[in-house]
Amino acid sequence: MTELPSILNIEAATLSAWPAITTALDGLWLARMARGYTKRSNSVQCLDPADDGDAPARLARMVDLFLLNDLPPIFRVTPLAGPGVVAALDAAGWGAFAETRVLAMTLGPKQTFGPKVAESAAHCRISDATDPIWIEGLAQLLGTSPRQLEILTQIVSLIAWRNAGILLRDANGETVAAAMAVNAGGTGVYHNVVTRADRRGEGFGRAVMAAALDWTRQAGAESAAIQVVDDNVPAIKLYRSLGFSEVYRYHYRMPPETVLD
Repeated sequence: MTELPSILNIEAATLSAWPAITTALDGLWLARMARGYTKRSNSVQCLDPADDGDAPARLARMVDLFLLNDLPPIFRVTPLAGPGVVAALDAAGWGAFAETRVLAMTLGPKQTFGPKVAESAAHCRISDATDPIWIEGLAQLLGTSPRQLEILTQIVSLIAWRNAGILLRDANGETVAAAMAVNAGGTGVYHNVVTRADRRGEGFGRAVMAAALDWTRQAGAESAAIQVVDDNVPAIKLYRSLGFSEVYRYHYRMPPETVLD
């Protein structure tokens, strides 16, 4: 059986599956900026626990960098952040928020999801994620503003790995769920898994995830990873039922009195 990828490999897959528009490196501290759209693409993180030297000065440089780019300073703290990084954040009073679980699973033979889910998944529309129909369908479900839609379109266009946008419509032709799948170096990564608010609990999320898992399996991925905020209990329950298990957690930090738009 294929082993689960390491934390570093999962981080590499998820970072490249959801890119920033601009990046900067200070040693192995990676700053990612994307005009404020999503915290993952607008934060700093450390890629090596051993690279935690001179952390207070480097943290100050990152603050200056984000302010220079009209963005609030945010640090994404994963298990790859060394003790010196955490100590510098603590000393500067950076508050923690948005704890997130990273779940993973191996992709073996084609999974069976039951006839109802399989039937819905078979009716999913699968296209390249740059397809305007998928982007517009996702934006409709998310309630995305015109500015956010512009940035979303730009981020998706920067994904180098093979990817797919998945839409599910009901019998009336209304879009009820969406997901995005990326085969990032052999790891399937999933973003923007969303069901229309008034249609939740009807199995549409399971159906789009079934289609996404099948697509990444057929695209050659051997494992899968997904990130979900800790308080999204229904999503965690869904992903666990599909075979995912928790590998690690991360959270974000902000300086005192920082305000997010």
